[in-house]
Amino acid sequence: MSATRAKIGIIGCGDICPNYLRHAKAFGVLEVVACADLIHERAEKIAAEHGVPKACSVAELLADPAIDIVLNLTIPKAHFEVAMRAVEAGKHVYNEKPLAIELDDARTLLDAANAKGVRVGCAPDTFLGGGIQTSVKLLDDGAIGEPVAATAFWMDRGPEAWHPSPEFLFKYGAGPMLDIGPYFITALVVLMGPVRRVSGMTRAARPTRTVGSGPLKGSVIDVEVPTHVTGTLEFESNAIATIIQTWDVQGSALPLMEIYGTRGTLSVPDPSDFGGTVRLLDGGGKAWRERPLTHQVGGRSLGVADMAYAIRSGRPHRASGELAAHVLDTMHAFERSSDAGRAIELTTTCERPAPLPAGLPPGVLDE
Repeated sequence: MSATRAKIGIIGCGDICPNYLRHAKAFGVLEVVACADLIHERAEKIAAEHGVPKACSVAELLADPAIDIVLNLTIPKAHFEVAMRAVEAGKHVYNEKPLAIELDDARTLLDAANAKGVRVGCAPDTFLGGGIQTSVKLLDDGAIGEPVAATAFWMDRGPEAWHPSPEFLFKYGAGPMLDIGPYFITALVVLMGPVRRVSGMTRAARPTRTVGSGPLKGSVIDVEVPTHVTGTLEFESNAIATIIQTWDVQGSALPLMEIYGTRGTLSVPDPSDFGGTVRLLDGGGKAWRERPLTHQVGGRSLGVADMAYAIRSGRPHRASGELAAHVLDTMHAFERSSDAGRAIELTTTCERPAPLPAGLPPGVLDE
Protein backbone atom coordinates (compact mmCIF):
# COMPACT_ATOMS: atom_id res chain seq x y z
CA MET A 1 0.00 0.00 0.00
CA SER A 2 1.15 3.53 -0.77
CA ALA A 3 2.53 5.52 2.14
CA THR A 4 -0.14 8.12 1.48
CA ARG A 5 -3.19 6.57 -0.22
CA ALA A 6 -4.82 3.14 -0.39
CA LYS A 7 -6.01 2.26 -3.86
CA ILE A 8 -9.57 0.94 -3.74
CA GLY A 9 -11.36 -1.32 -6.21
CA ILE A 10 -15.14 -1.59 -5.84
CA ILE A 11 -17.02 -4.76 -6.74
CA GLY A 12 -20.79 -4.22 -6.91
CA CYS A 13 -22.16 -0.96 -8.31
CA GLY A 14 -25.71 -1.06 -6.94
CA ASP A 15 -27.73 1.41 -4.91
CA ILE A 16 -25.25 1.82 -2.03
CA CYS A 17 -22.17 2.35 -4.22
CA PRO A 18 -22.63 6.09 -4.95
CA ASN A 19 -22.93 6.76 -1.20
CA TYR A 20 -19.54 5.14 -0.59
CA LEU A 21 -17.97 7.02 -3.50
CA ARG A 22 -19.23 10.42 -2.37
CA HIS A 23 -17.88 10.02 1.15
CA ALA A 24 -14.60 8.35 0.12
CA LYS A 25 -13.56 11.68 -1.41
CA ALA A 26 -13.43 13.18 2.09
CA PHE A 27 -10.50 10.95 3.07
CA GLY A 28 -7.07 11.69 1.71
CA VAL A 29 -6.03 8.14 2.61
CA LEU A 30 -8.39 6.64 -0.03
CA GLU A 31 -8.25 6.64 -3.82
CA VAL A 32 -10.91 4.71 -5.77
CA VAL A 33 -9.22 3.52 -8.95
CA ALA A 34 -11.56 0.88 -10.41
CA CYS A 35 -15.07 -0.53 -10.21
CA ALA A 36 -16.64 -3.73 -11.47
CA ASP A 37 -20.10 -5.25 -11.66
CA LEU A 38 -21.70 -8.32 -13.23
CA ILE A 39 -23.59 -5.80 -15.37
CA HIS A 40 -20.66 -4.01 -17.00
CA GLU A 41 -22.77 -1.06 -18.14
CA ARG A 42 -23.59 -0.33 -14.50
CA ALA A 43 -19.88 -0.17 -13.64
CA GLU A 44 -19.25 2.11 -16.60
CA LYS A 45 -22.06 4.43 -15.51
CA ILE A 46 -20.78 4.65 -11.92
CA ALA A 47 -17.21 5.25 -13.10
CA ALA A 48 -18.30 8.06 -15.43
CA GLU A 49 -20.51 9.74 -12.84
CA HIS A 50 -17.92 9.65 -10.03
CA GLY A 51 -14.64 10.09 -11.83
CA VAL A 52 -13.37 6.54 -11.27
CA PRO A 53 -10.55 5.92 -13.79
CA LYS A 54 -11.47 2.36 -14.76
CA ALA A 55 -14.55 0.17 -15.16
CA CYS A 56 -13.65 -3.47 -15.67
CA SER A 57 -14.60 -7.08 -15.01
CA VAL A 58 -14.33 -8.62 -11.54
CA ALA A 59 -11.47 -10.83 -12.71
CA GLU A 60 -9.56 -7.84 -14.10
CA LEU A 61 -10.04 -5.89 -10.88
CA LEU A 62 -8.81 -8.76 -8.72
CA ALA A 63 -5.78 -9.25 -10.96
CA ASP A 64 -4.76 -5.58 -10.84
CA PRO A 65 -1.60 -5.38 -8.68
CA ALA A 66 -2.18 -1.69 -7.98
CA ILE A 67 -5.37 -2.33 -5.95
CA ASP A 68 -4.80 -2.60 -2.19
CA ILE A 69 -8.35 -2.95 -0.82
CA VAL A 70 -11.41 -4.51 -2.45
CA LEU A 71 -14.63 -2.83 -1.35
CA ASN A 72 -17.24 -5.58 -1.67
CA LEU A 73 -20.69 -4.04 -2.22
CA THR A 74 -22.39 -7.09 -3.72
CA ILE A 75 -25.66 -8.56 -2.43
CA PRO A 76 -25.44 -10.56 0.84
CA LYS A 77 -25.41 -14.03 -0.71
CA ALA A 78 -22.30 -13.05 -2.73
CA HIS A 79 -20.36 -11.45 0.14
CA PHE A 80 -18.42 -14.58 1.10
CA GLU A 81 -17.55 -15.73 -2.42
CA VAL A 82 -16.34 -12.31 -3.57
CA ALA A 83 -14.42 -11.67 -0.35
CA MET A 84 -12.68 -15.05 -0.62
CA ARG A 85 -11.64 -14.29 -4.18
CA ALA A 86 -10.20 -10.97 -3.01
CA VAL A 87 -8.28 -12.64 -0.18
CA GLU A 88 -6.98 -15.35 -2.51
CA ALA A 89 -5.74 -12.57 -4.79
CA GLY A 90 -3.78 -11.13 -1.86
CA LYS A 91 -6.04 -8.12 -1.37
CA HIS A 92 -7.41 -6.65 1.83
CA VAL A 93 -11.22 -6.71 1.66
CA TYR A 94 -13.99 -4.65 3.22
CA ASN A 95 -17.50 -6.15 2.95
CA GLU A 96 -20.88 -4.58 3.13
CA LYS A 97 -22.97 -6.17 5.88
CA PRO A 98 -23.30 -8.97 6.80
CA LEU A 99 -19.79 -10.42 6.60
CA ALA A 100 -21.27 -13.66 5.23
CA ILE A 101 -24.61 -15.41 5.50
CA GLU A 102 -23.23 -18.47 7.31
CA LEU A 103 -21.00 -18.21 10.38
CA ASP A 104 -18.82 -21.09 9.14
CA ASP A 105 -18.14 -19.09 5.96
CA ALA A 106 -17.19 -16.05 8.04
CA ARG A 107 -14.71 -18.19 9.99
CA THR A 108 -13.29 -19.63 6.76
CA LEU A 109 -12.82 -16.11 5.37
CA LEU A 110 -11.04 -14.86 8.49
CA ASP A 111 -8.78 -17.92 8.60
CA ALA A 112 -7.88 -17.50 4.92
CA ALA A 113 -7.13 -13.79 5.40
CA ASN A 114 -4.92 -14.54 8.38
CA ALA A 115 -3.00 -17.14 6.35
CA LYS A 116 -2.55 -14.64 3.51
CA GLY A 117 -1.55 -11.79 5.81
CA VAL A 118 -4.38 -9.52 4.64
CA ARG A 119 -7.16 -7.80 6.55
CA VAL A 120 -10.94 -8.19 6.53
CA GLY A 121 -13.23 -5.32 7.44
CA CYS A 122 -16.99 -5.10 7.39
CA ALA A 123 -19.88 -2.66 7.60
CA PRO A 124 -21.64 -1.21 9.39
CA ASP A 125 -19.24 1.62 10.10
CA THR A 126 -21.95 3.92 11.43
CA PHE A 127 -20.58 3.29 14.93
CA LEU A 128 -17.57 5.40 13.91
CA GLY A 129 -19.82 8.42 13.39
CA GLY A 130 -20.33 11.25 15.84
CA GLY A 131 -23.53 9.88 17.40
CA ILE A 132 -22.24 6.51 18.59
CA GLN A 133 -18.70 7.73 19.33
CA THR A 134 -20.08 10.51 21.54
CA SER A 135 -22.17 7.88 23.33
CA VAL A 136 -19.08 5.69 23.78
CA LYS A 137 -17.18 8.61 25.30
CA LEU A 138 -20.01 9.38 27.74
CA LEU A 139 -20.12 5.75 28.85
CA ASP A 140 -16.35 5.53 29.21
CA ASP A 141 -16.34 8.80 31.17
CA GLY A 142 -18.81 7.28 33.65
CA ALA A 143 -21.73 9.57 32.77
CA ILE A 144 -24.34 6.93 33.70
CA GLY A 145 -22.27 4.77 36.03
CA GLU A 146 -22.03 1.04 35.31
CA PRO A 147 -24.26 -0.06 32.39
CA VAL A 148 -26.71 -2.68 33.59
CA ALA A 149 -29.26 -2.90 30.75
CA ALA A 150 -30.14 -1.64 27.29
CA THR A 151 -32.99 -1.60 24.77
CA ALA A 152 -32.76 -1.64 20.98
CA PHE A 153 -35.91 -1.37 18.89
CA TRP A 154 -36.42 -1.17 15.11
CA MET A 155 -40.19 -1.04 14.62
CA ASP A 156 -41.10 -0.84 10.94
CA ARG A 157 -43.59 -2.18 8.41
CA GLY A 158 -40.91 -3.33 5.94
CA PRO A 159 -38.98 -2.13 2.88
CA GLU A 160 -41.29 -3.42 0.15
CA ALA A 161 -43.23 -0.14 0.13
CA TRP A 162 -40.24 1.93 -1.03
CA HIS A 163 -37.33 -0.31 -2.10
CA PRO A 164 -37.02 -0.61 -5.91
CA SER A 165 -36.05 -4.31 -5.75
CA PRO A 166 -36.84 -5.68 -2.28
CA GLU A 167 -37.18 -9.42 -2.98
CA PHE A 168 -33.71 -10.36 -1.68
CA LEU A 169 -34.52 -8.72 1.66
CA PHE A 170 -37.13 -11.43 2.35
CA LYS A 171 -34.89 -14.36 1.37
CA TYR A 172 -32.45 -16.40 3.44
CA GLY A 173 -29.58 -14.22 4.62
CA ALA A 174 -31.71 -11.12 5.07
CA GLY A 175 -34.88 -10.15 6.94
CA PRO A 176 -34.88 -7.40 9.57
CA MET A 177 -32.30 -9.09 11.81
CA LEU A 178 -29.60 -9.59 9.18
CA ASP A 179 -30.44 -6.37 7.30
CA ILE A 180 -31.10 -3.87 10.11
CA GLY A 181 -29.82 -5.86 13.07
CA PRO A 182 -26.13 -5.35 12.22
CA TYR A 183 -26.46 -1.64 13.01
CA PHE A 184 -28.05 -2.25 16.41
CA ILE A 185 -26.01 -5.22 17.54
CA THR A 186 -22.73 -3.71 16.34
CA ALA A 187 -23.54 -0.53 18.26
CA LEU A 188 -24.41 -2.53 21.38
CA VAL A 189 -21.11 -4.44 21.22
CA VAL A 190 -19.19 -1.21 20.63
CA LEU A 191 -20.94 0.39 23.61
CA MET A 192 -21.09 -2.54 26.04
CA GLY A 193 -18.63 -5.20 24.87
CA PRO A 194 -19.13 -8.71 23.45
CA VAL A 195 -22.21 -10.89 23.93
CA ARG A 196 -22.19 -14.13 25.94
CA ARG A 197 -25.58 -15.67 25.14
CA VAL A 198 -28.86 -14.98 23.35
CA SER A 199 -32.48 -15.88 24.00
CA GLY A 200 -34.91 -15.22 21.15
CA MET A 201 -38.31 -15.76 19.56
CA THR A 202 -39.12 -15.23 15.88
CA ARG A 203 -42.03 -15.31 13.46
CA ALA A 204 -43.26 -14.00 10.11
CA ALA A 205 -46.63 -12.28 10.27
CA ARG A 206 -47.38 -12.66 6.53
CA PRO A 207 -46.30 -15.32 4.01
CA THR A 208 -46.05 -12.82 1.13
CA ARG A 209 -45.28 -9.14 0.53
CA THR A 210 -46.31 -6.89 -2.38
CA VAL A 211 -43.87 -4.44 -3.93
CA GLY A 212 -45.29 -0.94 -3.55
CA SER A 213 -43.24 1.23 -5.90
CA GLY A 214 -40.95 1.30 -8.92
CA PRO A 215 -40.95 -0.94 -12.00
CA LEU A 216 -41.77 -4.04 -9.94
CA LYS A 217 -44.83 -2.47 -8.28
CA GLY A 218 -47.53 -5.07 -7.68
CA SER A 219 -45.14 -8.03 -7.73
CA VAL A 220 -45.69 -10.55 -4.95
CA ILE A 221 -42.71 -11.75 -2.89
CA ASP A 222 -42.64 -15.00 -0.95
CA VAL A 223 -41.33 -14.41 2.59
CA GLU A 224 -38.67 -17.00 3.52
CA VAL A 225 -37.28 -15.50 6.75
CA PRO A 226 -38.61 -14.29 10.11
CA THR A 227 -39.85 -10.72 9.85
CA HIS A 228 -40.29 -10.24 13.61
CA VAL A 229 -37.34 -11.07 15.86
CA THR A 230 -37.25 -10.36 19.58
CA GLY A 231 -35.24 -11.48 22.58
CA THR A 232 -32.47 -10.69 25.03
CA LEU A 233 -28.69 -10.43 24.92
CA GLU A 234 -26.52 -11.20 27.92
CA PHE A 235 -23.14 -9.47 27.62
CA GLU A 236 -19.87 -10.74 29.03
CA SER A 237 -20.08 -7.73 31.38
CA ASN A 238 -23.37 -9.27 32.75
CA ALA A 239 -25.45 -6.38 31.37
CA ILE A 240 -28.67 -7.46 29.62
CA ALA A 241 -30.27 -5.92 26.51
CA THR A 242 -33.80 -6.31 25.17
CA ILE A 243 -34.12 -6.13 21.38
CA ILE A 244 -36.88 -6.12 18.74
CA GLN A 245 -36.13 -6.01 15.02
CA THR A 246 -39.36 -6.12 13.04
CA TRP A 247 -40.96 -5.41 9.68
CA ASP A 248 -44.38 -6.44 11.00
CA VAL A 249 -45.67 -3.30 12.74
CA GLN A 250 -47.19 -0.09 11.44
CA GLY A 251 -45.37 2.23 13.84
CA SER A 252 -44.18 2.74 17.41
CA ALA A 253 -43.26 5.35 20.01
CA LEU A 254 -40.49 3.18 21.47
CA PRO A 255 -36.96 4.65 21.61
CA LEU A 256 -34.44 3.33 19.12
CA MET A 257 -31.72 2.63 21.68
CA GLU A 258 -31.15 3.42 25.36
CA ILE A 259 -28.46 2.36 27.82
CA TYR A 260 -29.41 2.18 31.51
CA GLY A 261 -26.71 2.64 34.13
CA THR A 262 -26.44 2.73 37.89
CA ARG A 263 -26.41 6.56 37.86
CA GLY A 264 -28.35 7.56 34.75
CA THR A 265 -29.70 6.75 31.30
CA LEU A 266 -28.18 7.42 27.87
CA SER A 267 -30.39 7.91 24.82
CA VAL A 268 -28.34 6.73 21.83
CA PRO A 269 -29.18 8.03 18.34
CA ASP A 270 -30.20 5.85 15.39
CA PRO A 271 -27.31 3.38 14.96
CA SER A 272 -27.99 3.15 11.22
CA ASP A 273 -26.99 6.82 10.91
CA PHE A 274 -23.67 8.55 11.56
CA GLY A 275 -24.90 11.52 13.59
CA GLY A 276 -28.07 12.17 15.53
CA THR A 277 -28.94 13.55 18.94
CA VAL A 278 -27.35 12.16 22.10
CA ARG A 279 -29.30 12.78 25.33
CA LEU A 280 -28.53 12.08 28.96
CA LEU A 281 -30.81 11.63 31.97
CA ASP A 282 -28.80 11.91 35.18
CA GLY A 283 -29.80 9.84 38.18
CA GLY A 284 -32.68 11.60 39.91
CA GLY A 285 -33.04 14.02 37.03
CA LYS A 286 -36.42 14.99 35.66
CA ALA A 287 -35.39 16.20 32.21
CA TRP A 288 -33.23 14.90 29.40
CA ARG A 289 -30.20 17.01 28.49
CA GLU A 290 -28.88 17.02 24.93
CA ARG A 291 -25.12 16.52 24.77
CA PRO A 292 -22.96 18.03 22.01
CA LEU A 293 -21.26 15.62 19.64
CA THR A 294 -17.59 15.16 20.51
CA HIS A 295 -16.66 13.53 17.19
CA GLN A 296 -17.08 14.25 13.47
CA VAL A 297 -20.31 12.90 11.99
CA GLY A 298 -18.78 11.24 8.91
CA GLY A 299 -20.45 8.96 6.36
CA ARG A 300 -20.07 5.73 4.36
CA SER A 301 -16.38 4.88 3.84
CA LEU A 302 -15.40 5.70 7.43
CA GLY A 303 -14.70 2.02 8.04
CA VAL A 304 -12.68 1.65 4.84
CA ALA A 305 -10.66 4.76 5.68
CA ASP A 306 -10.01 3.56 9.22
CA MET A 307 -8.79 0.22 7.82
CA ALA A 308 -6.47 2.04 5.40
CA TYR A 309 -5.01 4.10 8.24
CA ALA A 310 -4.61 0.93 10.33
CA ILE A 311 -2.82 -0.96 7.56
CA ARG A 312 -0.41 1.95 7.18
CA SER A 313 0.32 2.28 10.90
CA GLY A 314 0.00 -1.36 11.96
CA ARG A 315 -2.76 -0.81 14.53
CA PRO A 316 -6.03 -2.83 14.62
CA HIS A 317 -8.84 -1.50 12.45
CA ARG A 318 -12.15 -0.88 14.18
CA ALA A 319 -14.81 -2.23 11.78
CA SER A 320 -13.06 -5.60 11.82
CA GLY A 321 -13.97 -9.00 10.47
CA GLU A 322 -13.81 -10.40 14.01
CA LEU A 323 -16.39 -7.87 15.20
CA ALA A 324 -18.62 -8.64 12.19
CA ALA A 325 -18.34 -12.41 12.77
CA HIS A 326 -19.36 -11.97 16.41
CA VAL A 327 -22.34 -9.85 15.32
CA LEU A 328 -23.28 -12.53 12.75
CA ASP A 329 -23.08 -15.23 15.43
CA THR A 330 -25.32 -13.11 17.67
CA MET A 331 -27.91 -12.47 14.96
CA HIS A 332 -28.22 -16.14 13.97
CA ALA A 333 -28.58 -17.10 17.64
CA PHE A 334 -32.05 -15.49 17.85
CA GLU A 335 -33.58 -17.91 15.35
CA ARG A 336 -31.58 -20.84 16.72
CA SER A 337 -32.87 -20.01 20.20
CA SER A 338 -36.44 -19.69 18.96
CA ASP A 339 -36.26 -23.04 17.18
CA ALA A 340 -34.61 -24.81 20.14
CA GLY A 341 -36.68 -23.17 22.88
CA ARG A 342 -33.61 -22.30 24.96
CA ALA A 343 -30.85 -19.73 25.32
CA ILE A 344 -27.88 -20.09 22.97
CA GLU A 345 -24.28 -19.71 24.13
CA LEU A 346 -22.22 -17.91 21.50
CA THR A 347 -19.13 -19.54 20.03
CA THR A 348 -17.40 -16.28 19.11
CA THR A 349 -16.18 -13.19 20.88
CA CYS A 350 -14.25 -10.06 19.91
CA GLU A 351 -12.42 -7.10 21.31
CA ARG A 352 -14.47 -3.97 21.87
CA PRO A 353 -13.19 -1.58 19.18
CA ALA A 354 -11.00 1.23 20.45
CA PRO A 355 -12.85 4.57 20.63
CA LEU A 356 -11.90 7.19 18.07
CA PRO A 357 -10.00 10.13 19.54
CA ALA A 358 -12.32 13.09 20.17
CA GLY A 359 -11.89 16.29 18.21
CA LEU A 360 -10.27 14.91 15.06
CA PRO A 361 -10.80 17.14 12.00
CA PRO A 362 -13.05 15.88 9.17
CA GLY A 363 -11.33 13.33 6.93
CA VAL A 364 -8.76 12.32 9.57
CA LEU A 365 -8.99 9.17 11.72
CA ASP A 366 -5.57 9.09 13.40
CA GLU A 367 -4.00 11.57 15.75
